[in-house]
Amino acid sequence: MSDSQKFPVAAHALAYLAHLGADAPARAVSSAELAASMPTNPVVVRRVTGMLARAGLIATRMGAGGGAWLLHPPQAITLDQVLRAVEGCTHLGVAPAGVKGCPVGERIPDAVSAAIRAADTAASERLSRITVADLLLEPATAA
Repeated sequence: MSDSQKFPVAAHALAYLAHLGADAPARAVSSAELAASMPTNPVVVRRVTGMLARAGLIATRMGAGGGAWLLHPPQAITLDQVLRAVEGCTHLGVAPAGVKGCPVGERIPDAVSAAIRAADTAASERLSRITVADLLLEPATAA
């Protein structure tokens, strides 16, 4: 799975768990059900839910009757937490190495890296104001 897909899959999975009220082991939702709602492969969902579990946002149980459930209320889980849980960033890339002796090439890696850091900071700040509960609202009010 590409890094660019981890965040959308994670946000979708959390919103789906919130929608179903999956907040305890007795209400665990299987990776197959989560995957069917996206749609994607259950293996992809299990990879992402594993990352969310390691971050302490959800819990999971393997086997028959297994699945995932929220450990926090959806209004307490912000999307910047989700992004960090899946080791995401804005994915603008990495600045290429510069070329010695070139007036642009020698400076561009630092300049591009600074721009990427600024974009990541802005994205994180904005995502910190959006919760999983907000994702379940009408699209115009969630952003």
